[in-house]
Formats: sequence, C-alpha cells, structure tokens
Amino acid sequence: MDILRFATAGSVDDGKSTLIGRLLFDSKAIFEDQLEAVERTSRDRGTEYTDLSLLTDGLRAEREQGITIDVAYRYFATPRRKFIIADTPGHIQYTRNMVTGASTADLAIILIDARKGVLEQSRRHAFLTSLLRVPHLVLAVNKMDLVDYSQERFEEIREEFTAFASKLNVGDLTFIPISALNGDNVVSRSENMPWYNGSSLLHHLENVHIASDRNLVDVRFPVQYVIRPQKANDHAFHDYRGYAGQVAGGVLKPGDEVVHLPSGLNTRIASIDTFDGPVEEAFPPMSVTLRFEDDLDISRGDMIARPNNRPHVAQDLEAMVCWMADGAKLAPRTKLTIKHTTRTARALVRDLHYRLDVNTLHRDEEATSLGLNEIGRVSLRVTQPLFVDNYARNRLTGGFILVDEATNGTVAAGMILEAR
Repeated sequence: MDILRFATAGSVDDGKSTLIGRLLFDSKAIFEDQLEAVERTSRDRGTEYTDLSLLTDGLRAEREQGITIDVAYRYFATPRRKFIIADTPGHIQYTRNMVTGASTADLAIILIDARKGVLEQSRRHAFLTSLLRVPHLVLAVNKMDLVDYSQERFEEIREEFTAFASKLNVGDLTFIPISALNGDNVVSRSENMPWYNGSSLLHHLENVHIASDRNLVDVRFPVQYVIRPQKANDHAFHDYRGYAGQVAGGVLKPGDEVVHLPSGLNTRIASIDTFDGPVEEAFPPMSVTLRFEDDLDISRGDMIARPNNRPHVAQDLEAMVCWMADGAKLAPRTKLTIKHTTRTARALVRDLHYRLDVNTLHRDEEATSLGLNEIGRVSLRVTQPLFVDNYARNRLTGGFILVDEATNGTVAAGMILEAR
C-alpha cells in the first residue's frame, strides 16, 4: 500500500482536530484506552458529547484553550491506503507550524466554518499550500449541521473560494460539505445532504491519485551515507561499497548510466539494494543503497543524476523564505547555515527583494527585514555549490532550511525560484 501524507489547515475553531478525531474514530484507528481517556476528559470538562478533538490536541495549553498550537502527527490505515496526518494550527501566530506540516504533504484539507464562510486565515492557508506546491487541495465546508445542511450556503462558499483560488497555483481542488462533529460525509455519505453527489472525505483520501505527483523524469539521488561493512569473515560483504539515500526524483535501474556530482564522472548502476533485498528499480520516495560498477570518490552531500539531465550547480539562489525565528529577523548581510538535501554549507543573505503580504498578495518592496511568520523573496550566496532544481519542478531538491549558526536552531524554510 502507498502512503498519503495530508495536512489539515484553516482558521481557529473550524474543527480541524475534531475532523481528525472523527476520521480516527470512524475508521477504528484508536485503542479502547485512548477512547476511554477522551470520554473521561470530556465528562470532566462538562461536555455532553465525546470531544474527539482531544485525540490530537495533546498539549495542556491546547486542551485548555481549545486550539491547536503545535503540529500533531497521527497515523492510521484502511485496507486501501496508509495515512500520515499533520494537524496544523489555525492561529496566525503559528503560521510557521502550518508551513512545517504542509511542506511534506501530498494533500491539504482546508476547513471552513459554514456559518462564517471564507475568512482571512482561510485565504492565508490556501495561499501557503499553493506556495508550498501541495498537489491536491480539499475544501471541507464544516459544521453543515449548524446551517441546516443548506445547499445554498455550500454553493455560496464554493463560488467565493473558487474565485480566490483562481489567483493561486492550485492544480486539483475538491469541495466536500461535512459535519466533523456528527460524522456527515467524513467516512460515509450523509443522508442529511442528499443534494451532494460527491464522495465522502475518506473515500476521496483513499482514491486520490498521487503517484504522478512525484517527479519521475529527472533522476536525483542525494547521497546520505556510505555503507562499507568490510566484514573479514563474510566474503559477500568484504568488498561491499554502497551509497545510501532517498530517491528524490526519477527512476533508477541496474545498468543505467549515471553521473556523479560534483566530479562529473560517469558510471553505471551495478545493483540497487534495500533492507528486504535487491530490487529492479527505485523511484521516489524509496530509500535504497546504490552500488556502482566503478570505484568513485563519493561522500555524503554528493548527487547522482543522469549525464544529460543534471540539476543546476549553483552558489547564487533566488528563493522564497518563510522566517520562523522568534526574536531575530532576517535582513541583508545575515549569515546562516543552509541545509539542502544532504548537503550543508554556509550562506549569506545578499538582498531582500520584497516582503509578501499573504492576505492581499501585495509585495512590499520597501521592507528591510523579515520577522516571525513573514514570507519574502531573498537572494542567497552559498559558500559551496549546491545541486538544485526549481521548487516548482522538484520539492525535494528545490527546498532547503536555514539554521542559526549560534543556536543550531532552524530559523527559516525556503523554496528555490532561480539558481545561478
């Protein structure tokens, strides 16, 4: 079975945690003791119903305030597919947490309260998902039970959001009316909305096609680790030399000609090994070990690609950056550490072109710095060449993080727009 990673987003109190709790409950993905603990906590708080949001809101501050603060990851599976859920915060001050959760997602669910309609935070999260190139977007109009399951209200919200989404880069957009509290259209179709002819949310999650979302054209294999057992008592591994990593793009097969970067030397793949034994092909996001016909000087941070289809080898980058540091700001001449795939280098911020207002999409070209949760376009100069693609072409080789050299804390996430 393949794995679908999806993130929930939306404004505060739109029901993100309740929706995930409902998915876990109705798909029988929680243990009895977990359910008993949630029921007990719900009774202690005087709630007349079992508050399923408590399944994901684990922090005391989250339960006291009824909001999501940190990104909560949950796992469950159905007979058709495995799922990894990232429950991201809705509050504006936790935008960085939302970016973190959605950066690796195949699909994003944006919840909208049917009573309130499309809010500023709904637009912000829709823009961020398009900026992060999340391939599939589901707009779940929640709390339909509070508007008497009105088709007219659902159509109003759909028209308003469609008009806004036309300004964004959204590839696949689906609208589903739901009630996370009562379970309408979450796991099974609702009898309360006979006018809705689409599938339930879980059915859509089980069947959405994600295989073609990966870049299967450009071969990219960042080397993560050199495996050299040198077992004297085992002849099979005495001369073993393999290069482990995760396939970031393309399809690799034994016998394929590849090029090693930065040396530029060509070789052929002798075999592709996994924990379960050799395989005949490797593709994203498989983690494999490659063995080559020739002995080359290959180490962590190097890249394997096709001789006639190489990534950009660049030290000057144009990128969109989301600043995540609390207390510090990103300004020209700031020195940071950049981590791109498995390669690490030092970077200098050469220029800040503009700060982007994610609510109005306005570019403030007079901005001199980026503060917490702000997004802008910057120019970076890197001390050693990186092997990159544009983020729009490959999210793995087009993304990076910036780390504070003093604290070793991650302070920004970036998406490469141009490389020189």
